[in-house]
Amino acid sequence: QVQLVESGGGLVQAGGSLTLSCVASGFALDYYAMGWFRQAPGKEREAVLCFSSSDGSTYYKDSVKGRFTMSQDNEKNTVYLRMNSLQPEDTGVYYCGAERIEYVIGTCPNDYWGQGTQVTVSS
Repeated sequence: QVQLVESGGGLVQAGGSLTLSCVASGFALDYYAMGWFRQAPGKEREAVLCFSSSDGSTYYKDSVKGRFTMSQDNEKNTVYLRMNSLQPEDTGVYYCGAERIEYVIGTCPNDYWGQGTQVTVSS
């Protein structure tokens, strides 16, 4: 079955960097839209960065443009989120999401989720 496992979160000072990993199993990345989402305390989960290989479309949350990048290694079936110049407002639980390309509305997936990894940015 589809499984997503995130790792790489932690505590970092403002201005620092982290790279999150999402290992996917049960499906091939080629056929799925992938995305990174976060949920800050007391807030709803929001899309941060998504990519759909069907048309190469990418979604960026405005506040992460120029700081966050997403990449994937199809051989390792792993998706990465590189986060630079982290700010306290980037704090939250980061989730990896996936959905078969043909079912996605827009660019961001909304079907399968990992368990999340905590990112805390101190000021």
